Amino acid sequence: MHITASKLYDYLQCPHRVWRDIYGPQEEKIKETNPFVQMLWDKGVQYEKKVITDVGEYLDLSKGDLEERFKKTITAMKAKTSLIYQGVLIVDNLAGIPDLLRLMPDGLYMPIDIKSGMGVEGEDEENNEEGKPKKHYAVQLALYCDALIRLGFENKKKALIYDIRGNEVEYNLENPIGKINKITFWELYEEVLLKVSALIDNKVQNKPAIAGACKLCPWYTSCKKWAENTDDPTCLFYVGRSKRDILNVDAGINTVQDILTMNVDDLMRQHEEDKNFLKGIGQKTIDKIVTRANILRNIKKPVVYNKIDFPQVDYELFFDIEDDPTQEFVYLHGVYERSPNGERFLDFTAKEISPSAEKQAWSDFWQYIRSLPQNNFSIYYYSHHEKTTYKRMQKVYSDVVSGDEVESFFENPNVIDLYQIVLKNTDWPVGSYSLKALAQYLNFSWRDKTPSGALSIQWFNDYIKSKDANILNRILLYNEDDCKATMVLKDGISSLCLDK
Repeated sequence: MHITASKLYDYLQCPHRVWRDIYGPQEEKIKETNPFVQMLWDKGVQYEKKVITDVGEYLDLSKGDLEERFKKTITAMKAKTSLIYQGVLIVDNLAGIPDLLRLMPDGLYMPIDIKSGMGVEGEDEENNEEGKPKKHYAVQLALYCDALIRLGFENKKKALIYDIRGNEVEYNLENPIGKINKITFWELYEEVLLKVSALIDNKVQNKPAIAGACKLCPWYTSCKKWAENTDDPTCLFYVGRSKRDILNVDAGINTVQDILTMNVDDLMRQHEEDKNFLKGIGQKTIDKIVTRANILRNIKKPVVYNKIDFPQVDYELFFDIEDDPTQEFVYLHGVYERSPNGERFLDFTAKEISPSAEKQAWSDFWQYIRSLPQNNFSIYYYSHHEKTTYKRMQKVYSDVVSGDEVESFFENPNVIDLYQIVLKNTDWPVGSYSLKALAQYLNFSWRDKTPSGALSIQWFNDYIKSKDANILNRILLYNEDDCKATMVLKDGISSLCLDK
């Protein structure tokens, strides 16, 4: 079996996925593609078609079986064809299909992948900070370069990403990953390649782990079932794959029950004597893990460590946005308002994908905020996403609201990130501290049968195509329930404080 770029990507997303795809219980794998994942694929294909129409003349090798396309690719490269679309590279245990192969001045080829996302991550235009290459892009490009090198058509270990903004972003794979991690992207690729090869050949087996990113995977239900049946430590909030594996290898911890019976003092003593023992897991981390295991298994109810005094105001707003990160487009600002006049849901929605529609919805939101009685309202949201998104939007639509106003809005003590309240002051007998997990624990139910932020994005894209009012209503109901869930959680924490 050949190692492909998609297998390297899967490994970086989840080290277990590669093994489970081949050797896992196939009857437990979800056969239907997640609608959101399908939408991403479709958008990627559409963007690729758009780019290809503008690149000039090229040799199209996208049709036919792989072996036939491989032979044509080799023939075309030997003939110094300037641009090859969907050529196939097969050599040893590698198989890759770069979107483009471009002939360079030295007579060799550079692989190019077309991505419907940003070419780099962590870019900050305001502070003139350049982004850094994405690891999952880098290892995929490295496989193409490796195949080209083995076939004798490349030697520089460089490649390009053509990104959503139309930028050609060069990936020099011999550069270090970062300032702290000095290994190069090429060394990362070689490391991942070896691990994927061992998993494919079943020379190594690894275990599932439960994480937030799992929900879009076709193995999610299967892996979750395994984790629950084996009492895996990743069933605990805060214990991911990395910590689980370190605890397993160094301390023989295999289950949540093992966590409750381990001798913390002995482990910390060994940690002090040998910094490689439980590397990266100190006293505070161990204490959190033990505490949450105890609450999950023994106490079985929420714990509040500090009394929380929420603002006493007439207007309480519970706030949530819906956005499509693939287009950096915010399509809905939702607010559930509770006041002496009663309760109501307000939405500020962009009903088409355009800068003017996005700007108008955001402007309407700010007009509403400015209409509230000064110093007599509080706003609750869950996680930093709203804050980060609004700071980005302010740079785009600076005439709607000033940077100072956005800054002072989020610095206002009455504008509260409830997730930080949860993390710093509470613990819960659930395996996830997502809004959905905590609100459902407090007996709140979403009206939609499949409530999901990812699916909301897919619904919105469907609405844009069809203008079906029922789809828009589904989005609004989902957002309203997210806002209500934030209210339920805030009230739940208040009740716990009264019992303290």
